[in-house]
Amino acid sequence: MASTRRRFLLGAAAMGGAAFGGRAAPWDGSVQADSIPSERSTTALSPSELLGRHVPPRSANTNDHVSVTPTQDPRIPTSEEVESWYTKYRNWGRWGNNDQLGAINLITPEKRTAAAALIKTGRTVSLSRVFEPEQQFIRKGSSGRGGYVIDYYGFIYHGRTVTHVDALCHMWDRDGMWNGRNPDEQIDTLGAKFGDITAWSEGIITRGVLIDVPRHRGESHVTLEKPVHGWELEEIARSQGVDVTSGDALLVHSGLEAYETANKGRDVTDRPGLHASCIKYIRDHDVALLGWDLMDARNDYTVPFPVHGILFNYGIALLDNALLGPLAAACAEEGRYEFMFMLLPLRVSRGTGSPANPIAMF
Repeated sequence: MASTRRRFLLGAAAMGGAAFGGRAAPWDGSVQADSIPSERSTTALSPSELLGRHVPPRSANTNDHVSVTPTQDPRIPTSEEVESWYTKYRNWGRWGNNDQLGAINLITPEKRTAAAALIKTGRTVSLSRVFEPEQQFIRKGSSGRGGYVIDYYGFIYHGRTVTHVDALCHMWDRDGMWNGRNPDEQIDTLGAKFGDITAWSEGIITRGVLIDVPRHRGESHVTLEKPVHGWELEEIARSQGVDVTSGDALLVHSGLEAYETANKGRDVTDRPGLHASCIKYIRDHDVALLGWDLMDARNDYTVPFPVHGILFNYGIALLDNALLGPLAAACAEEGRYEFMFMLLPLRVSRGTGSPANPIAMF
C-alpha cells in the first residue's frame, strides 16, 4: 500500500472516518469497500479483488476465427472480412513507428479552430455519467474555528460503470498493441511505458458529431436482435444532415438508460451495441475518437474485441460509458447534430486511461 494512502486510511480510522452512507468503523488493516449503488456491500475487498470484478472473462476460443454466414442481410460481413479490415488497414506507422498519439494526430489546429466556430449559443452538455467510486473514505478535520473534509477514492474505471477514455496501451491482440509494440515489454506492474494517457495531455478538442440511433428508428433503445450496423450509421448521418469527417469525435447514442430500464430485474449477460460492420465505416471516415453508451454488440465473431479493436489497430481513442441521452435531446432541440467536443484526460503517469467528463458545446 502506498504510504500516502496508508496515512490517509490510518487517519480516517483514528477519527472514525466514514465511507458512503455514513458507515463508521475502526480500521483493521483491510480496505472497506462500497460497490456501485445497486450493489452496496460491506465486504472488504482488496485491490486485486476489485480488479477481478472488472476483468472480462476470457473465451476459450479467442484465437479461433470462424466464418459468420450472413443469414439475414447480405451486407453483414464474414469474420474473414472483419479481420481483414484490421490487418489490411491498420494505422501502424502512419504517423511514425514511435507515434503515441494515434488518430488524435488528425485533430489539427485548423480542426480545433473550425470546431470552436460551431459555438453559437454557448450551451454546454456533459457526457459523463455520475461517478460513484467503489471505495470512498472520508476524513474530517478542524482548523481553528473551522473545519474541512478530504476523501480518498478507490475505483476501477475500465469496464461498464465509469465514463472514461481508453489510452492506446489499454488493449492488444496476437499481433501486438498500438504500432505493433509488444505488451510484455511495454507494460509492467508500474503501468505502461508506451501509448499511455499522458500522450493526450493537451486535450482532445475537435468537432463532435452525434448519431442518434433510437430517434432514427423510432424506438427507445437498441436491442440484442437489432445492433447498430455500419450502413445504418451512414443512413442516420444523411438523415440528420451531417457529414462525418476526418478528425471528428463520432458519438453513437444507442439508448443505454432505456435499455437498462427495460431489462431491470432480468439476468442479462450481454448488451446490444455496435456491430462489427461499423468498423469499416469508422475507418473510412478517419475519425479521431469514438464515443458510445452501448459498446460492442456480442455476436458470432471471434475476432478479439470486435469494435474495441479500433483502439490498437487504428489508434482511435475510445470514450466508454458516455451519457448520451441528454446530448441527443439537446441536438434535437438545437436542430443540429454537430458541436464542439472537449475531453481533457487526467495526466496519469503511465496510465491506461482516465475517468472523464466530456463536454459538448453548441
